[in-house]
Amino acid sequence: MAEPAERLDPMLPTPHRVRWARRESDETVTLALDAVEGEPIASTPGQFNMLYAFGVGEVPISVSGDPAEPTPLIHTIRDVGAVSGALCRAAEGDVIGVRGAYGTGWALDDAEGLDVVVVAGGLGLAPLRPVVLRVLAEPDRFGRLFLIVGSRSPELLLFRIELEEWASPASVAVTVDQAAGEWRGHVGVVTELIPDAAFDPARSMAFVCGPEVMMRFAARALADRGVPRERIRVSMERNMKCAVGHCGHCQLGPAFVCRDGPVFPYDRAERMMAVREL
Repeated sequence: MAEPAERLDPMLPTPHRVRWARRESDETVTLALDAVEGEPIASTPGQFNMLYAFGVGEVPISVSGDPAEPTPLIHTIRDVGAVSGALCRAAEGDVIGVRGAYGTGWALDDAEGLDVVVVAGGLGLAPLRPVVLRVLAEPDRFGRLFLIVGSRSPELLLFRIELEEWASPASVAVTVDQAAGEWRGHVGVVTELIPDAAFDPARSMAFVCGPEVMMRFAARALADRGVPRERIRVSMERNMKCAVGHCGHCQLGPAFVCRDGPVFPYDRAERMMAVREL
């Protein structure tokens, strides 16, 4: 018997129930989702799903869980608008829609045998968390892991407990733009940490995600250190609406960010990133 037509519609969200919701900061929440029926949505590190708050709308959100464990489905969301705000207010037992997974991933297989350099700014640590989890879970496949993280303030740092846990098997450097009180770490922009990081640029692959201005400067700093441009990956999640390359909202030159990205090699993205927010 043929599969029902509605299951073949890439624009149709499937219902998922919130298993748990964890507040990461005053403005950020992590949701764990279980499919109400059917198979869990599989993804690779760097891909995203469209999350639908029924009656409000949908937004693209990167998967922040370990792709080797697709149940529950993990997303980390910042409250910046009507839809993301509704998602951040979801509680255990609530149902939201999910469609995906979409887009290109980080292509982590290309880093096999190399040191892995992860540079994250703010919420950019969420789509890079799957990279960190996979590299730490498969130490024989990769070299050393260097994690460079920036945040506007200590209170907005994501995954603080995990950052402490990761600091043992990996090299972890954290900075904040501004701090007061008990913060004793580095203060400054995340790109300031790249020149002194102890990775070998000739045998490294770098993954960068964060605000576009941060990615431009971070990718340039990595290239200046000697990391080949084709081994620097950036995630450009701007203006995505349909996720399947139909609506044209995310077209940037010849590329559709939702379909051809969001992850691009820097040697391809460098010129596109020179085009400021549309």
